[in-house]
Amino acid sequence: MAKAAKTVEHHFGLHAVESLLNTMPEQVLGLFVLQGRDDERLQALIKQAEPHGISVQKASRDTLSKMSEGAQHQGIVAAVRPAPVSDEGDLERLVRSTSNVFLLALDQVTDPHNLGACMRTAAAMGVHGVIAPRDRAAGLTPIARKVAAGAAEVIPFFQVTNLSRTLVALQEMGVQTVGTMLDEGAKPLHQIDLTGALTIVMGAEDTGLRRLTQENCDQLAYIPMAGTLQSLNVSVATGMAIYEACRQRQPA
Repeated sequence: MAKAAKTVEHHFGLHAVESLLNTMPEQVLGLFVLQGRDDERLQALIKQAEPHGISVQKASRDTLSKMSEGAQHQGIVAAVRPAPVSDEGDLERLVRSTSNVFLLALDQVTDPHNLGACMRTAAAMGVHGVIAPRDRAAGLTPIARKVAAGAAEVIPFFQVTNLSRTLVALQEMGVQTVGTMLDEGAKPLHQIDLTGALTIVMGAEDTGLRRLTQENCDQLAYIPMAGTLQSLNVSVATGMAIYEACRQRQPA
């Protein structure tokens, strides 16, 4: 039996709630704030909610912990109407309407903390959108949104049915796909031309890129490291890879 779609999500954390109020206040159904807490940062968010007619209720620490499923909520939880999920059609529209589109694809990254960190870095480096498989991968859960610290509300996130097929479709639209992995055929990342329409493809830190994903990348690259440790957390590796792309893409 299919699982019913959620009618309300609970997003939490100061940055995440502030970003919601800045970008999509119409999605916020209500705010719940920690009883007895009235510091300046929290009061600013309450004041920001007022013009939008968003109700604000005081709640106990236990209530907020239940709403955030035990995660660090920083004294504020927003009840939010779930936003529609962006898909392949939305991705195609973005690519066709964006000159030199810059995308990040994540192959089976399952930890929402890693997804949130990747989203935050991608937004900071000017990436136009983040792509992930719909299955066996983290989605934009409240935890991912909190770690993203507002990035999830400003950078599009696309969930696709088949990542390999999506990479082929991107290539057909003129987007170069560069997968990152330690492989004999891979080149140092800085030796690859990362200008123009581009998708950087990152694999999960435990398994890397799946075989079909590898086969549907135009080029494979690795991040040269001087130390003895040759493994990085996927969010750290993502930051290094998209920074190199961003560096190359800057005007001379």
